[in-house]
Amino acid sequence: VREGYRGPIYATPATVELAEVLLLDAARLQEEDAEYANRKGYSKHHPALPLFTTADAESALKRMKAIDFDEWLDLDSSFSARFQSAGHILGSSHIEVRASDAEGRATVVFSGDVGRYNMPLHIDPVPPPPCDALVLESTYGDRLHDEAALQEQLRRPLMDTIRRGGTVLIPAFAVARVQLVTLMLRQLMESGALPEVPIHIDSPMAVDVTRIYQRYLGSDELDREAGAHASGALFPRHVRFHRSVEESRALNDLPGPRIIISSSGMLTGGRVLHHLRRLAGNPSNLIALAGYQAAGTRGRALQDGATTLRMHGEDITIRARVVSLDGFSAHADAAELARWALSGPGVPETVFLAHGEPEAQQALAARLKEASVPQALVPRLGQEFTFVSASRRWRSS
Repeated sequence: VREGYRGPIYATPATVELAEVLLLDAARLQEEDAEYANRKGYSKHHPALPLFTTADAESALKRMKAIDFDEWLDLDSSFSARFQSAGHILGSSHIEVRASDAEGRATVVFSGDVGRYNMPLHIDPVPPPPCDALVLESTYGDRLHDEAALQEQLRRPLMDTIRRGGTVLIPAFAVARVQLVTLMLRQLMESGALPEVPIHIDSPMAVDVTRIYQRYLGSDELDREAGAHASGALFPRHVRFHRSVEESRALNDLPGPRIIISSSGMLTGGRVLHHLRRLAGNPSNLIALAGYQAAGTRGRALQDGATTLRMHGEDITIRARVVSLDGFSAHADAAELARWALSGPGVPETVFLAHGEPEAQQALAARLKEASVPQALVPRLGQEFTFVSASRRWRSS
């Protein structure tokens, strides 16, 4: 939008609501991080600048238009599209696009991020419709999630830390992950599987997102069991929300045992870095990574066994225990991606793999071919394909 786009931006209603929270919060964080870097003088950029500003975010939000699931959007006589639930997070969707010209018509489905099956809080992804091509994400195309029950994955490492009187720090994405982890923690404590300890959600974005999730409880977009508590609340009790800077700083003076959930999930920025800096040096504490950690992030470095992390111009020694809660990912693993791709009324003739590291793309391509997908392709950057109506096949241009 800053570079001149003046058209509408279509999204599902929940996505429009979440986008307002995410974009404004991200802009604010970038502005604050740039100001802090300039004040402390540790950035290699002079001056350090945010990727986008609050004004940029507000301009983009004005162009967003809500479209319900399964509602056809007719952009012109030759191009239409609709959203169907992808089960990844609230409002997430895959997009069915139908395009036609004088030579015929083609249907392409863009998967977006595919959600998982039989997960708390979110619903299963809706099967893809028949299509001439499926553009499929491959984030976890080369790995499988831990099959152990989610509650047990969470309980085991946390129990040891709580018994030692340590603090558990869970870096988590403000959308979906904070809500899922907190929901599971409350269920564990209410069942007696974990002792009652304070849970702190320290992220203004996560606080706002939780309110949006609360409004959708009981709808077809979330697991109906998530709001089954008599109070009708997602987190009935003993969960404390920290919005202001002062409320966040107050956590510095509180001893363990307690649990702090903060963003960002990959430790790329946000309040979680201040908690990490304070807690990382104590072996009684626990850092529980509750999601995908992209290459090059602090989260991936911790996952790979780093003993120091660079934060705010300093090297911080890591003595706290680090665990990965792989089962909490909202991304389908390799088996679930193949299951979803083949769950529709017919096997896609062609699958283009995107949104994944090269090894993951190649591994998923091999898995799909073994499952009788005729073409599972990993396009090169800039490579173009043309649909040939007569043969219903795609040709590399």
